[in-house]
Amino acid sequence: MFEEGQLYSPVTTRADGTVEVHLGADHPGLNDPAYRSRRGEIAAASLAWQPGTPVPLITYTPAEDAVWAVASTELAPKHERYAHSEYLRGKAALRLPTDRVPQLGEVTEALHSLTGWSYVCAPGLVGLRDFYGSLGDRVFHSTQYLRHPSQPLYTPEPDIIHEVIGHANQLASPRFARLTEAAGRATRRLESDEAVKVVADVFWFSMEFGVMWEADVLKAYGAGILSSYGEMDAFSHMEIRPLDLEQMATIPYDITTYQSVLFAADSLDQLEDVVGDFFDSVDDDAAHRLLGAHAHTA
Repeated sequence: MFEEGQLYSPVTTRADGTVEVHLGADHPGLNDPAYRSRRGEIAAASLAWQPGTPVPLITYTPAEDAVWAVASTELAPKHERYAHSEYLRGKAALRLPTDRVPQLGEVTEALHSLTGWSYVCAPGLVGLRDFYGSLGDRVFHSTQYLRHPSQPLYTPEPDIIHEVIGHANQLASPRFARLTEAAGRATRRLESDEAVKVVADVFWFSMEFGVMWEADVLKAYGAGILSSYGEMDAFSHMEIRPLDLEQMATIPYDITTYQSVLFAADSLDQLEDVVGDFFDSVDDDAAHRLLGAHAHTA
């Protein structure tokens, strides 16, 4: 099951008003005071942001731009090899900069003309209902910080490289954008937290870690795979199962490692027919039936 809190470093405000980001014990930046201070500055800008106002501009340093540039350069040939053509079409249309970190306002401007989506800032964790509910309004909450420069191709948490290279390129595709919006609209309909987690888990195994057959070759379309340098090499060697909503909604998984089980759509049409129709129609009763069916067969 999806546990959102494990994905993001907690953010707190001290009594003196300074913001601290609490990095995990395995975080490459844990013992780097300058990096930790910078993370606090960026989180503070997001905490001070008010909805309806422009997203704060972050003056990225040359070192931060270099991390983005390394990730963009190294991910690009892997995208050409491993990404589904629909993702590649979105990426070509969005035309993100490759030599510097884009501002979220830039991402919004480019996306809005393609699919009507906007990006807003988040210091870290956004509540499950708030994050998914906003997707129903075509609004994506994104972090603005970058991974530690010692490991430009690895991050233990979602950073702007994941949120933008992974998700914004995906959201530049009208078909992927509609699926994402449908997940958000589903969340708005649901009353129980258990039902919301069902939607989040199906989203995890589709829009985050989805794979799809294309001309008899397994390709990735999930943002989590396509923003991960290592996972793109690994995903085709995992256990690949056909789309199965009950399994996608209920199987346990570890978010801290490569996903060992992935669900493959036969085509984009099938993804829309199965996952899209689920997001379009799911209500609390249907979500609980999936959970009940799993409990009955487990």
